[in-house]
Amino acid sequence: MPSSPQTAAPVIVIGGGLAGLAAAEALVERSRDPVVVIEASGRPGGVIQSVRRPGWLVERAADCFLAVRPEAIDLVGRLGLADRLVPVEPAARRALILWEGRTVPVPRGFRLLAPGDLEAIRTTALLSAAGRERVLAEATVPPRDRAAGDESLESFAIRRLGREAFERLVQPLVAGIWTADPARLSMAAACPEFLQMEREHGSLTAGERARGAVGHQASGARYGQFVALADGMETLTSALWRRVSEAGVTWRHATAVAVTRDGPGYRVHTAAGPAAGEAAAAVVVACPAPAAARLLGGLSPPIADELAAIEYAGSAVVCLGFDRSAVGHPLDAAGVVVPRVAGRGCLAISFASEKFPGRAPAGGVLLRVFIGGALDPESAALPDGQLVERAVTEAREILSTTASPRLVEIARWQGAMPQYHVGHVERVARIRGHLADHPGLALAGAAYEGVGIPQVIASGRAAGFSVAGAHG
Repeated sequence: MPSSPQTAAPVIVIGGGLAGLAAAEALVERSRDPVVVIEASGRPGGVIQSVRRPGWLVERAADCFLAVRPEAIDLVGRLGLADRLVPVEPAARRALILWEGRTVPVPRGFRLLAPGDLEAIRTTALLSAAGRERVLAEATVPPRDRAAGDESLESFAIRRLGREAFERLVQPLVAGIWTADPARLSMAAACPEFLQMEREHGSLTAGERARGAVGHQASGARYGQFVALADGMETLTSALWRRVSEAGVTWRHATAVAVTRDGPGYRVHTAAGPAAGEAAAAVVVACPAPAAARLLGGLSPPIADELAAIEYAGSAVVCLGFDRSAVGHPLDAAGVVVPRVAGRGCLAISFASEKFPGRAPAGGVLLRVFIGGALDPESAALPDGQLVERAVTEAREILSTTASPRLVEIARWQGAMPQYHVGHVERVARIRGHLADHPGLALAGAAYEGVGIPQVIASGRAAGFSVAGAHG
């Protein structure tokens, strides 16, 4: 790592989650300055947390990542973990939707918003005859004038597929990914692929045909394209921290409270540090947008105001372990998502042990029950006892569980998921424009251009490279 004297001001990365560690790795590759990571929680990895109990492997947050994007796969390769990757089990490569008390498969080939297999639409039990005909007519719906600007996902889906398909298909699938209010979720920020499909091909039906999706067996999410690490997702961040620490990156357990200008560089002020702060050649702010707004309020009010306007939603994940004999459902999918109009008490239930091996002991089943989200924030804040009771009730009534769980693990993520509301792309562009006035300052994380693991890695690396180049 650095060949410059250790008396040189370091590059400081604020935030030791995946984005901050990815930024540190990029700095190791590109910068000769020492690198310091400041993290308030005292542990690397952020929300990526794997918990081991005797026989069980529980993911408290993300349990896999999309393999078709290169960033995470490339990182896994650099860390020497490629042989630890496991794909979603073939039998679990589909999603179910709860409807009228039954779990019904997402129509074959239906991909979040796009109907890939029209015959599957004609025969699905999820839609009425009128709802099916409305989806089949999607190819005749004219594209929206792009001059009209950004559009919510709810508006886009209803316009192209009809309200029934939105409420019974699209909304529950979207809630399972973003825990968002689809009436506010930006198509341009969250689903640009489908927006581009409409613009280039005139319809989603034609766009799916052009990409060769007709007859594709997967439904809902692209489960065949997701992978996990056999020993848990925290393996990724632990190995990344080892890589950068061995390269000389220093860890500091502290709470950053402000970033100020100091000549050509910056100063980072911490809660228990000296009043003058610590000199920094450059700074990467890799923490959630509200915290970043507070850090940068004195340095750049325009950036801070834009960051403060990025809202966050929270959820709770209640992981339940059962004996397989106590679960009446066949669990023949990756999980079940629940439409809001069904009036249930959860967003989704993931069949963790059916997706990946090694998540439950022999004869056991691990379920993850998701509660809360942008449209039901009160539920995620229930006391532990009520939250577990809610999760157990949902598992019993949806999956026919007949006994108490052998394992219970609660993960609370209040305010952890950035919400890409309509206008988000323009907001991020304005933030980038203001950052141009502050060479050596960069932002990284899930708040900007993607919430998935590959996108967060890309954000961190881009921030690290940008500040390494800005200050020489």
